[in-house]
Amino acid sequence: MTVSQTKLNHSSEFKKRRGLNWLTLGLTYASMYMARYNFGFANKQLSDTFGFSKTEIGTIITISTLVYGLSAIFNGPIADKWGGRKAMITGAFGACIFNFAFGLAAYMGFLGTGTLMLMYLATAWTLNQYFQSYSALALIKVNAGWFHVTERGVFSAIFGSIIQSGRAFVYFLMTLPAVVFLPWQWKFFLPAIIVGIFAILTTLIVKDTPKDAGLGDFDPQDATSGDTEKITLGYVAKKVFTNPVAITIAAAEFCTGLVRKGFEEWFPRYMQEAQHLSLDNPIFQRNAFAIVLAGIAGAFIAGFMSDKVFGSRRPPVAFIGYVIQILALAIVSMAPSLNAIVIAFVLNSLAISMVHSMLSGTASMDFGGKRAAATAAGMFDGMQYVGGSVMGVGAGWLIDAYGWGAWGPSMIGFAVIGAVLMLFLWNARPNKHAAH
Repeated sequence: MTVSQTKLNHSSEFKKRRGLNWLTLGLTYASMYMARYNFGFANKQLSDTFGFSKTEIGTIITISTLVYGLSAIFNGPIADKWGGRKAMITGAFGACIFNFAFGLAAYMGFLGTGTLMLMYLATAWTLNQYFQSYSALALIKVNAGWFHVTERGVFSAIFGSIIQSGRAFVYFLMTLPAVVFLPWQWKFFLPAIIVGIFAILTTLIVKDTPKDAGLGDFDPQDATSGDTEKITLGYVAKKVFTNPVAITIAAAEFCTGLVRKGFEEWFPRYMQEAQHLSLDNPIFQRNAFAIVLAGIAGAFIAGFMSDKVFGSRRPPVAFIGYVIQILALAIVSMAPSLNAIVIAFVLNSLAISMVHSMLSGTASMDFGGKRAAATAAGMFDGMQYVGGSVMGVGAGWLIDAYGWGAWGPSMIGFAVIGAVLMLFLWNARPNKHAAH
């Protein structure tokens, strides 16, 4: 950094404004997580209400998740061109609207309980996921303009903890007795209200860069530092889609997504059906909160290890995360006891968070750079959700056909592939460009 940039980075005014910026943005993203993870807690109720099989519920998950993944890939360049603030506002208002729309199905008896209702629910949830796809891109795009490359591991950990707070709150909300016994649609109405509030706060508070906040220019010294070429769709696509490191990370994220979505979308129903626990059971509640706390811990462990132990390299930490996933899923597959399963779920959540925060959250800023961060995030996050889409109808059919015993083993091989890919990238760092 230049002297002026160093002063800017350490000034109290800069730190306060950056803190306000990332807190607002992080909490908005956390609220959008609430409007995404609520589906898992309504999974069984939707079957009970409409008579849908697990395969039919899985169809909703697959279509919506696949659209999220493809949208993230194509919306990345758009978010780079628009700026992260506008992308987050667009995504948050869209998530608010279509969570309401999903819940309104409860009052649409004229659609019946068959194909028409399934099509309506799949459409509403798919549109929610389309707008959700802007959220990670927006978060990473804005952060790339405010954090130096040497800070990003630690600050991604902080953001990871904020994001996990969205999961914590949805677990807390959905397991409250008052909500458990409410009609299923309130699992969508309540998150929609909260997302709407934070969409308004983002509009009022968040700025894309320190310069937009009146604090001057700031160079994060990442993969696009020194570039003066106009930011066009062609520029950001070339920066990301021709980079072999980025392509390898995207392949690993496909594997991450399959494990992540396979676990997160079906875990509540697994506990209800395979372990015979109701949503308001204290064991279920403690397990749910332990999973969230493990996610927060995973983000912090990954961030500090990356910056302080591995010299701002992300792949070694992701490798460790994949290895933990393999061990946790092996325990779930053997299912020796409820306590062992709970411990495995907690470890799996920690490991997924380690990988996710390093690859989608941090490597995208490093290898996309400030100018193409959203495109890289879209590619990584998008491939994660394309992989995750397999575990919608695929997991539903597998469980319908072979029972819950097939669920854990179906994910292990993909964690192995992810670990191997990280070994190939062990020493990868972003290339810095000299100023033109």
